[in-house]
Amino acid sequence: MNVKKNNPRALLPILVFLVLYLGLGLTFEYGMKIPMGFYNIPIVIAFLAAILVACIQNPELSFERKLEIMGQGVGDKNIITMLLIFLVAGTFVGVVGRSSAESVAYFMLSIIPARFAVAVLFVVSCFVSTAMGTSVGTITLITPIAVSVASASGFGVPLCVGAVMGGAMFGDNLSFISDTTIAACNGQGCAMKDKFRENFGIALPAALATLAVILVLSFRTPMAGAVVEPYNLVQIIPYVLVLIGGIAGFNVFLVLLAGIVSGSAIMLFTGETAATDLLAHMGSGAAGMFETSMVAILVAAMCALIRVYGGFDALLNLIRRVFRGRRGGQLGMGLLVGVMDIATANNTVAIVMANPIAREMGQEYGISPRKCASLLDTFSCVFQGVIPYGAQMLVAISAAAELGHAVSAFDIMPCLIYPYLLLASSLIFIFLVPEKKKC
Repeated sequence: MNVKKNNPRALLPILVFLVLYLGLGLTFEYGMKIPMGFYNIPIVIAFLAAILVACIQNPELSFERKLEIMGQGVGDKNIITMLLIFLVAGTFVGVVGRSSAESVAYFMLSIIPARFAVAVLFVVSCFVSTAMGTSVGTITLITPIAVSVASASGFGVPLCVGAVMGGAMFGDNLSFISDTTIAACNGQGCAMKDKFRENFGIALPAALATLAVILVLSFRTPMAGAVVEPYNLVQIIPYVLVLIGGIAGFNVFLVLLAGIVSGSAIMLFTGETAATDLLAHMGSGAAGMFETSMVAILVAAMCALIRVYGGFDALLNLIRRVFRGRRGGQLGMGLLVGVMDIATANNTVAIVMANPIAREMGQEYGISPRKCASLLDTFSCVFQGVIPYGAQMLVAISAAAELGHAVSAFDIMPCLIYPYLLLASSLIFIFLVPEKKKC
């Protein structure tokens, strides 16, 4: 295969995608004032347009040859593994449902005094998002509880919602079944447990500092009451099994299978799900991952063409000129995925798009795959956690509005303590902490 070198024009498909997706999204959301307008843009169609541009480029290659190149990109082992994990993870979430995660939240809130309610919201969101592997799902689930906490206790709605969003991004960053973790690890070719250990050293200090800030703010707020809701401890078991299995380093498919089996048995035993509905819930959970899976396929196909055309080589040359040395390369990698996230408002898509470039950067600058995966996931979560048009922010605002609380993104953004501290921790990690050497 003849691969071109240093061809900036090969990056045109990415530019086309960004103009279509970001440009139309901002127009719908802020120009036309369409609710959730940014997510009315079909991301799959935007990628199809970008692939069309890529196919028109480079007439030296026949269309049949371009199809072969795209097929090779999609057929990569890491892409296939990623797709299978996406579907199994979706099945798990479909099986356990909403009531199990509610039990996790209400159990923790029931054993902690009202003074610590916001801190508990943060910790609960960290746990639930780590177990579920989805920040949007966690925010959808816990935000109504956060609004109830604010109403009953006297805390401000922005602080409570900001704590939930911060905890949700903590789990999105670390969870073994998070699509960002799956995408980063498979894209960089590292084990999830290695990425977790690398990532945990960045996320834990930020989480502890966030908890300290929340406690300081909590003790300065007058109390008005508490929140008491029923819960079922048995329904917590599937999340605990998935969390323990993931941390222990068991095969992700075995971990998810254990969660699905235990979740199915518990949901049937407790009467939360009828036997006739269980398969339907599995199917709907897996179907929820279809768009993410299709995006992964289209990105792999597009990136395969861009690589052959010389686009990644051109981008790497630009990064080499701007960021020098291993530490500079790490910062450049983080900013690369951050810019992708700002443009797409989707941290998984940002990671998938940045993966091929980051892998080559890792080889160029001598950065280990586990560190590359950690940086990609962390920086994408930092940016995704604060952008005002991201799914996390829009879902939180919508959930609060349904309960009669009008709150804007700009009310919540100052209360997003964890993403800001995670960025600070990441920069300290890059510039002050030496990389562990392999044995």
